[in-house]
Amino acid sequence: MLRNILSLFVALLFSVTSAIAQSSDDIVWVQLEAQPSLTQATENIRAYAQRMDDVNGFALGGGWYAIAVGPYRREDAENVLRVYRAEGVIPVDAYLATAREYRSQFWPVGANQLANPQAALAGQQSAQNAQPDTQVVIVETPVEPEVAPVPQQPDETVREARASEAALTRDEKKTLQEWLKWAGYYNSAIDGSFGRGTRASMSNWQADNGFDVTGVMTTLQRDTLRRQYFAVLEGMNLQLVSDLDAGIEMTVPMGAVAKAASEYPFVRYQASGDIPAQVLLISQEGDQNTLFGLYDIMQTLEIVPLDGPRERKKSSFVLTGQNANIVSHTEVTLKEGQIKGFTLVWPAGDEERRTRILGEMQASFTRIDGVLDPAAGDDTAQDIDLISGLQVRKPKQSRSGFFIDRKGHVVTTAEAVQNCTKVTIEEDYDAQVSVIDEALGVAILSPTSALAPIDIATLREGAPRIQSEVAVAGYSYEGALGAPTLTFGQLADVKGLRGEQELTRLALNVQPGDWGGPVFDAGGSVFGMLLPRDAQSAQQLPVEVNFAVNSDAIRTLLAQEGIQADLSSNGASMAPEDLTKQASDMTVLVSCW
Repeated sequence: MLRNILSLFVALLFSVTSAIAQSSDDIVWVQLEAQPSLTQATENIRAYAQRMDDVNGFALGGGWYAIAVGPYRREDAENVLRVYRAEGVIPVDAYLATAREYRSQFWPVGANQLANPQAALAGQQSAQNAQPDTQVVIVETPVEPEVAPVPQQPDETVREARASEAALTRDEKKTLQEWLKWAGYYNSAIDGSFGRGTRASMSNWQADNGFDVTGVMTTLQRDTLRRQYFAVLEGMNLQLVSDLDAGIEMTVPMGAVAKAASEYPFVRYQASGDIPAQVLLISQEGDQNTLFGLYDIMQTLEIVPLDGPRERKKSSFVLTGQNANIVSHTEVTLKEGQIKGFTLVWPAGDEERRTRILGEMQASFTRIDGVLDPAAGDDTAQDIDLISGLQVRKPKQSRSGFFIDRKGHVVTTAEAVQNCTKVTIEEDYDAQVSVIDEALGVAILSPTSALAPIDIATLREGAPRIQSEVAVAGYSYEGALGAPTLTFGQLADVKGLRGEQELTRLALNVQPGDWGGPVFDAGGSVFGMLLPRDAQSAQQLPVEVNFAVNSDAIRTLLAQEGIQADLSSNGASMAPEDLTKQASDMTVLVSCW
């Protein structure tokens, strides 16, 4: 029977005497099916090719691939479609498609019928002319009356549409409802049941897209809706990636990223074009402690912005972070001693495409055998600012401050906490800005959770003698050393250059990281807080000339806020090592994020 069918096609094609004169829209293919996987499409093509001739594979875009036979003249393709359907050789929802619906040809390898479909049709006819024995078979094959071609786009009748719809699985029906909901036509439950609401949404979609309003979508209409749905993913080249080292299989937008490196516990895919996207596959052995540690580590990375919801459970966590530039989403689960998950980083402002790609990744994520080797990537250059090849998030700036009471209040410079998304103490504890006194240049911070300082400052009543030795404690290199350092110098004056009574002038060299740090007298009492240098001033002072707001002004500000500070008078001089320990116990790193 199949040979007779093929002979029918030979007759049809042989009878075409004016094929080359046809327009490109008059030359069509019979599309058999579409697959979201190139691998699956290729396997199905090979199966079709064993049963029939002229099987082709075309990319549709959006990660979908079509299987089609042809090309044919439109009137001949109508008969091919009808006969194939009747014989059960092709799916019931197969339909006609033009070259405009396809992007590129991937099967047969090296073929490109889309470049000149008329030449492909002419070549097909020439091949049949070279087989005169087939003409004898043609005469013996009964040909059914030819069906009149449908004007414009050939489509199904309502009866045929209902039949093709009935062949849909429940999941396929749910998917169709999701597409209608995405398009703004459906707002009820995604249940796979085509009731009154679904039919109404189909009718509205048909009316808005120039189709006859029937409430039953034909195969062509369903495919049109599908292409509308996936249009936003054009060029993303969604591919199912199987990483045997990580033991993860997942759809990845290979049109936007390319595999860069494996750095335990991550397999990194970096941006390959204009879209600044990243994908991480996360894979490591471990337990709940490992999972919780990874949760903390992920939040230190630049690719996970501070703003956004995050949730940690017993065996999983989800992190979402966003800022003006990117949106980052991470999902990780612990199962049978293996921690696996993924991260998608996408540019902000492209939310529809991001959520669609994220949905594809979530739906396709599969654990397979294997877990990333801890030695993966251990031969790369070391960098303290990198974790597994990923940049650690760093604060905008870090300054110094000091504990002023046992509740954990911190005195620092106002410059340290301006225009911050978040303020931290020692990078681990969140803090709120309780007050800023712009005139003094002082800010007071309150920890958001209870803190128990090892030591607190005692404010000196009155000023030390001019020319006496003083020291500033601070994080000179903004936390790079992990502990404060002491910088020694002299008290140059007990007032500012213009006679300001709230200032003292110091003779010592400091770094910006020291700003906000406590200024000690020889006995370990705090008699001031180091102020920033005025970068806006037209007058540039020598580098050893610096200023501090004195303890009397600080104490007055604290009293206004109801904070009681400990006081001290002039005491005996301390050994440098004792002063260093005392300073280290009360001085803190204040970071602006």
